[in-house]
Amino acid sequence: MQGLLAAYDQSSWLPSWASPGHRGCMIGNHAFSLLADAWVKGITNFDAGKAVDAMVHDANTQGPDFCRSIGRDGAEFYKKLGYVPYPNVGEATAKSLEYSYDDYCAGVLAKSIGRNQEAAAFAKSAMNYTNMFDASIGFVRGRKADGQWCENFDPTEWGGPFTEGNSWQWTWSVFQDIPGLVKLMGGDDAFGKKLDGVFYSPPDVKVGTYRGMIHEMTEMVALNMGQYAHGNQPIQHMIYLYDYIGQPWKAQARAREVVTKLYQSTPDGMCGDEDTGQMSAWYVFSALVSIQLAPAPRNT
Repeated sequence: MQGLLAAYDQSSWLPSWASPGHRGCMIGNHAFSLLADAWVKGITNFDAGKAVDAMVHDANTQGPDFCRSIGRDGAEFYKKLGYVPYPNVGEATAKSLEYSYDDYCAGVLAKSIGRNQEAAAFAKSAMNYTNMFDASIGFVRGRKADGQWCENFDPTEWGGPFTEGNSWQWTWSVFQDIPGLVKLMGGDDAFGKKLDGVFYSPPDVKVGTYRGMIHEMTEMVALNMGQYAHGNQPIQHMIYLYDYIGQPWKAQARAREVVTKLYQSTPDGMCGDEDTGQMSAWYVFSALVSIQLAPAPRNT
């Protein structure tokens, strides 16, 4: 945590993909989640006030041209519209979802240290995910700057408003408000059927703006678990969402299937990028008990 803030001191930005220095790779401001989660777990030997200042800066500032992964790509759109429009900004829907989650995390830390004004603002923008959800079809999708939905929607199409995935995978990226997402989808029964649909839909791929099969697509097809793509991050938590609607046996069955089928002590024993330990971390937490979706305030 001290290292994250040292990077902010030295560069005026929190890291997104430190390797070392800033690298233009991936989306979101997930240093927010690390700082918030550390604080609520009792790791408090860093300057939380400076962390909130850094979050306010990064959440409201367009990333520099040399690295659009820091700050926020489409920051002015996000502040004005409550979402990042497509095609004005690439991968706009995925970015909007990530920003909403990161705002929740920033709000948790701000509230924990008595920065109530900032906490309220972040808590409000954490609900911006609702602006990307089209209730008429039950999916998140690309949205234009004028408020209209992007045409020719196909939930199996990768790219465009999404990052390394499609709407089947990104629709679940609401870590901070699963009850709200359940309500948007029409309640527990509808939500459960949509979760089931991930696994029972064929593993079809429409390559979209990628113009060809990337390895994440190939891995999903090879797994043959419908639209569930464990080889990449956006959908890996989705299995555990069954717990929120009173169907824990489905979460248990699917988690056990993934743990036993997709992880082996062989050269091909991991079904996607290790990504600096993330794939292994999912295995460890799932083999032990479960995973955590978002930092939880200490009083909940």
